This record gives sequence, C-alpha cells and structure tokens, in this order.
Amino acid sequence: MIEISFGKLVLLALIALIVLGPEKLPHAARTAGALLRRVRSGWDSVRSEVERELQVEEIRRQAREAAARAEAAQAELDETLRKMRPTGGTTAADAPAPAAAPESAVTPAAEAAHAAQTTATVEVTSAKEAPHGDA
Repeated sequence: MIEISFGKLVLLALIALIVLGPEKLPHAARTAGALLRRVRSGWDSVRSEVERELQVEEIRRQAREAAARAEAAQAELDETLRKMRPTGGTTAADAPAPAAAPESAVTPAAEAAHAAQTTATVEVTSAKEAPHGDA
C-alpha cells in the first residue's frame, strides 16, 4: 500500500492549491473523496466475495471428507457383518429356531444378543437393497 506521511500530504495540498486555485480546490477534494470511496467499496465487495467463496469451498471440502469417512465406516460395517455371517450362506431367518426355554431361563444378555443378530440381518438386507450414490 502507498504510504503517505503528513509532510507529503501537506506538499500535495499546496501543489493542488497552486494548480487548481482556491475556488476549484474544495470541489476537486470532494470528487477525489467520492472516487476514493467508490474504489474502497469495490475493493471491499471483491474481498468479501472472495472470502465467501473460500468459506464455501472449505464447507465443500469438509462435506467431502465427512462423506469419505461415512463410506469408510459403511465399508467397515459391511466387512464386519460379512465376517459375522455363517459360512454356509444362511441368514438368521434360515437358521433353525432355538429350543424353547422356560421363561425364567431367558436372560437379558440373551435377549440383547438376539436383538443384535436380528438388527444385523436387517441392516445387511437393507444395505444390499439400497443404492449407493455419490452424495
């Protein structure tokens, strides 16, 4: 940026006074001020637009990274579910029903395991049916 000291500013004012005269100097100063305001306004608008574009690009980059992490997590889940599947190619729906146990023999842990197996089967089925898109 141009550095103008007080001495240089006084020198410019004296030169302008001599060249323009005392009658035209106030009008020229107003015109120069208006021009300077327009230049600053234009510069500020360009700078704010560039900053907005940079923010938008940063948000897009973060969204791409989040999508990549989500896809990696989905692939890891798919791999884990594939490993958990029985090797015979059967699903939980195809497996024989467990022998009936008395009501008091069913523990909360057994209920949770059964719920997890059912949920895993449903997730695998829905993951195969749902199309994977680039969102």
